[in-house]
Amino acid sequence: MERLVNPIDPTPLITLLIHAGIIAFAALVHGTIGIGFPMIATPLLALISDVRTAILLLVLPTVLLNMANILRGGRWTYSIAIYWPLAVYGMIGSLIGTRLLIFFSPEPFLPLMAAMLIIYLHADRLGAGFAWVPRHPRIAFAVFGLSAGILAGTVNVMLPALIIFALEMRMSKTVMIQVFNFCFLFGKLTQGAVFAQAGLMTTDVLMASAPLAGLGLVVMLLGMRIRDRISTDVYRQWLRRLLMVLAVMLMIQFFRR
Repeated sequence: MERLVNPIDPTPLITLLIHAGIIAFAALVHGTIGIGFPMIATPLLALISDVRTAILLLVLPTVLLNMANILRGGRWTYSIAIYWPLAVYGMIGSLIGTRLLIFFSPEPFLPLMAAMLIIYLHADRLGAGFAWVPRHPRIAFAVFGLSAGILAGTVNVMLPALIIFALEMRMSKTVMIQVFNFCFLFGKLTQGAVFAQAGLMTTDVLMASAPLAGLGLVVMLLGMRIRDRISTDVYRQWLRRLLMVLAVMLMIQFFRR
């Protein structure tokens, strides 16, 4: 087991600017298409630090952005009333995954994160083997909720499991965004609680992430304003290309280390 230390050290200005740029870009994408903030920000931050530090910095910004997305679109209570078990199982999985991230070196999680990005890019094809999902929703809640939570706890990428579940359940776009962000929110709150208990969610971490959270919220709100004006197909196309590049870069970084 690794000795737990505070991963947030005094940061040079250039690094702070890079962090801000990453947060702004990920928040803009999240605001425009409703998802994607941790999936984009985590691997980008991990390229200049490590997976654990990236996830610690993103706890507060992710919670704030998720709450704003849940409230947008109306009738969010209706969506959550149906799919709340997915978030509950996600919390349990996040608890397990975060414990793994704390007690083991973060380096092996780099190829896992790359694999999750690739799986996400091919989630529509992988979903073909899950026709049982709408017939057995209770089992599906457990399987995909736990899987998503464990992934969120270890590599901060919950979407691959949720995407497959949503495709098979034929969710509408609005419901999908609300349910995803609801799962992200509760998984992230659980992760933050585990980090705090382990002594990693320190005042220094909160002070470093608070400005990033504020920046992310402002940029995401701008993205929300153009969500219905700009074709999301264009954003999705560029997002897929970016994620593939990130997956390759993460693998290169893993082998170099």
